[in-house]
Amino acid sequence: MSLVSQAFESSKIVPDVIPTPPSGNIELKYPSGAVASQGNELTPTQVKDQPSVSYEADPSAFYTLVFTDPDNYDGPEPVYREWHHWLVGNIPGSDVSKGEVLSGYIGSGPPEGTGIHRYVYILYKQPGKLDFDEKRLNNKSIDGRAAFSTKKFAEKHNLGAPVAGNFYRAQFDDFVPLLYKSLGV
Repeated sequence: MSLVSQAFESSKIVPDVIPTPPSGNIELKYPSGAVASQGNELTPTQVKDQPSVSYEADPSAFYTLVFTDPDNYDGPEPVYREWHHWLVGNIPGSDVSKGEVLSGYIGSGPPEGTGIHRYVYILYKQPGKLDFDEKRLNNKSIDGRAAFSTKKFAEKHNLGAPVAGNFYRAQFDDFVPLLYKSLGV
C-alpha cells in the first residue's frame, strides 16, 4: 500500500469522501511557499491562493481534479458535510491550466470554533473528454458548493477510482473573516 493510500485511510478520507484510496501523489505548492503533504497542517493564510498542481499523467488522457472539505458540517446529516473548493475537468494530461474550470478556486475557510478540517485533493483519470452539465462557479460564488459529494460526482461522470491525491489540515486564522467578506458571507 502506498503512503498516499495509507494517509487517506488513516485520516478516514476513505470512507468519508471516497470508497477507495488513490495510490499516486498530487504535488501541491502554494504561492506562499507552503506545500501540502498528506495531512500536514497549513493555515488559511498560507493556502489562500491557488496552488501549482503536478502529478504523473498520461499526456493523451483527460483528468478531473476535485478539492473538497469533508468537515464543513458536523451535524447529524452527513449529506451537508462536504463543501467543494475547486473543481476542474477535462484537464489534458497534467496541464491543469488548460482544464475546464467548473468551480473556481476558493482557499480554506474553516469557521471559528469548528476545529481542524481536512482539505482533500483527489484526481481522477477520465474515460475520455466529458460534457459537464454542472453550473459554472467563479471564485466569488458559493452557490452549489455545500452538500457536495465527491463520490456521487465521480459516479455521475463514470470516473472510476481516484488515481492520485493529497490533503492538508487547517483551522481558523485571521484570514478567514477576510475570505468570507470577499465571498459576501
